[in-house]
Amino acid sequence: MTDVLAVGSPDQKSREALAELGWTHVESLDAAQALDEETRKGVKAIAFFGHSPFAGAQMEAFPALGLIANFGVGYDAINVGDASARGIKVTNTPDVLNDDVADLAVAMLLDFCRDMRGAEAHVRSGDWGKKGPHPLQRKMSGQKAGILGMGRIGREIADRLAAFKMEMHYHARSEKETPGWTFHADPVALAREVDFLVIALVGGPATEGYVSKEVIEALGPTGVLINISRGTTVDEEALIEALQKGTIQGAGLDVFLNEPNPDPRFLSLENAVLQPHQASATHETRAAMGQLQRDNVAAFLAGKDLLTPVN
Repeated sequence: MTDVLAVGSPDQKSREALAELGWTHVESLDAAQALDEETRKGVKAIAFFGHSPFAGAQMEAFPALGLIANFGVGYDAINVGDASARGIKVTNTPDVLNDDVADLAVAMLLDFCRDMRGAEAHVRSGDWGKKGPHPLQRKMSGQKAGILGMGRIGREIADRLAAFKMEMHYHARSEKETPGWTFHADPVALAREVDFLVIALVGGPATEGYVSKEVIEALGPTGVLINISRGTTVDEEALIEALQKGTIQGAGLDVFLNEPNPDPRFLSLENAVLQPHQASATHETRAAMGQLQRDNVAAFLAGKDLLTPVN
């Protein structure tokens, strides 16, 4: 399909689907802009895979562009305001990845509390037999948990942590209908109240640095921060300092400011569980995300309502 351009690095299943559909594929926005003028003039829809900035300057290279179909629920790389000003629709892939993202948030918290990595190393090294049991760790069930951002994914995380007999607290732009969970209008007040703080905010300028130094300090020396949102949502310098000094107990991080090369200071921290931005990275979920992206493109080309419009 010559009027659709795929941009970025799709997974293998998506690559196969793109090839079957006959979509042109390039690995970056720079490569897309470098296509010959005739090709660029024919592009009506872009299937976008990636996190590089996609703003008006890039959109101008495609005068017939009417849709940017994003692969992922987060679309902060796309300047939606610039797209709207040019009559370009934007879609994303919500809901299909909620379970996997929530699962990983809980897994990172379990990993931190029970030191799963260290305990496994204790067995593999032979130290269990040579040196005795692994040191005692921290109980996870029955603690106080706070969700910062009670959207679809935040709610899935909260439901899972509630099943661990946790007392649930949350912060959002407004109160939500919950099973009696405690709402906090101020993120600092939320952090001060809980043992575990899970960041489930959307990305973008509105949430940049939302988890400030004050929020991190309020979490306190026994607090644990889990981030499965975007690296931009957290004051990373303040977080590193808190982890180094022990002013919070630890963190579980699937996202960073400088991906895929996070600040090297994280790599030496024993009190941080680190993941490679892979919360949605299962075969099943990535297949569902790709299908929803392709369905949005098909709907657009057929003149039908988009399935998951952003603007």
